[in-house]
Amino acid sequence: MIRLEHVTKQYHTLSGPNVVLNDVSFTVRKGERVGILGRNGAGKSTLVRIISGAEAPTAGTVTRNMKVSWPLAFSGGLHGGLSGIGNLRFICRLYGVDVQDKLEFLEEFSELGRYLKEPVRTYSSGMRARLSFGISMAIDFDCYLIDEIVAVGDDRFRAKCEIELYEKRKDRTFIIVSHSPSYIRKHCSTAMTLTEGKLRTFEDIREALALNRISQTKARPITP
Repeated sequence: MIRLEHVTKQYHTLSGPNVVLNDVSFTVRKGERVGILGRNGAGKSTLVRIISGAEAPTAGTVTRNMKVSWPLAFSGGLHGGLSGIGNLRFICRLYGVDVQDKLEFLEEFSELGRYLKEPVRTYSSGMRARLSFGISMAIDFDCYLIDEIVAVGDDRFRAKCEIELYEKRKDRTFIIVSHSPSYIRKHCSTAMTLTEGKLRTFEDIREALALNRISQTKARPITP
């Protein structure tokens, strides 16, 4: 179970405080698949980072009774001075996992070949995403956080990712951020919308998608 209670996240800016999350509370239970919808800048990625533990809330509490991944395809946590294999070794040490058991999987899944021995700072953004996703699959988690995973690689590699994630780990918990209504419909059982710092939960995904569509329309600038 993952539980957020009265979570607020505020950033200080030159024009004053910017409240991204305002008294957000919800619970995600084992095996649930939850989609998070919202326009660009609504705070979806901030919420995912707080759930993962990568960022602390300004106020409120986060309880995690399961092993939670970092946001998949988010390569900001990779060390640019280390090779791909070096990053795998580092992360395996953090999670107390034997790297030898994971190396063969990463080599096959990431398809990075000899580049796994090269510094990550030399990687393209696509290569970094493949490495990050491959390491995420090498480490076993109870809950996977997915932040726009549809942007990873070409069509063939995206299909490979979906099989590895949603079919081989179909009993896990998923929290998914995506701008794609079809992706949310396909992979989620419930959905939430994040608007002006407030989170609403919907049992019927169609209602969440309809509200998000209205929010997106209102956010568009009017052009002559």
